[in-house]
Amino acid sequence: MTTLSIDPDGPAAAPVPRPVPSPSTRAPEPATEPALRAVDVSFYYGLFRAVKGIDIDFPRNKITALIGPSGCGKSTLLRTFNRMNDLIPGTRLTGRVDYHGQNLYDAGIDPVEVRRRIGMVFQKPNPFPKSIFDNVAFGPRLNGYKGNMGELVEASLRRAAIWDEVKDKLKQSGLSLSGGQQQRLCIARAIATEPDVILMDEPCSALDPRSTLQIEDLMSELRKNFTIIIVTHNMQQAARASDKTVFLNMAEDRAGYIVEQGETLEIFTNPKDQMTEDYVSGRFG
Repeated sequence: MTTLSIDPDGPAAAPVPRPVPSPSTRAPEPATEPALRAVDVSFYYGLFRAVKGIDIDFPRNKITALIGPSGCGKSTLLRTFNRMNDLIPGTRLTGRVDYHGQNLYDAGIDPVEVRRRIGMVFQKPNPFPKSIFDNVAFGPRLNGYKGNMGELVEASLRRAAIWDEVKDKLKQSGLSLSGGQQQRLCIARAIATEPDVILMDEPCSALDPRSTLQIEDLMSELRKNFTIIIVTHNMQQAARASDKTVFLNMAEDRAGYIVEQGETLEIFTNPKDQMTEDYVSGRFG
């Protein structure tokens, strides 16, 4: 397995490898220790600051929803958690994103390995133009998986609650599936590389109500084994599906910032900030 390592004394010192423990090998952590933590995170596209001063703890094996009006930086923030924004020229981050205690933006960290451990499901289902089997097997093959690929593909499809629908057509194109099935296939593809955090960027926005509920039921099942962070504009979905909710809004300089965060039930029934109450009740946004 590829390791993530940093030089804690900076680039001028001799390299001192410090591998980040994988989910299966790291020492047990206190139950209260978050899987992921953002500490004073600000993110810039060139000179434009998209989000500022973000501090969030993401509890393990829970679903955290990021909500807020369009343009407040929710998707940008989500992509900072697995360094997807690194692929955009001219971007930079200040602050820290800690994954089980290690800053993912330290020098020497391999962003590809970050994305293996922190998987992502996008707004629009994006299966590869390959068979259903090869869609799920793609990531493990890329990572040099040496086990039984058939068993891994089946297990991933079962965990994504789609095995019974596709078990007799694994050689068919993933593009032949319905929208909801494609999204569950993409979730199976994400979990096949055995991450322990899954990011979901509006995963139900292109789906019908029945498929949306299937994805929500799946998320509830997956949180037994994964930490999930979801961006959603659907207040009912955030209230139904998440354990913790973070509400962001835009400041006058158009940078996104956190207005309020807390247990989902508290945010939706007894918010502390009037702006939060106005947003979750539909009075703006």
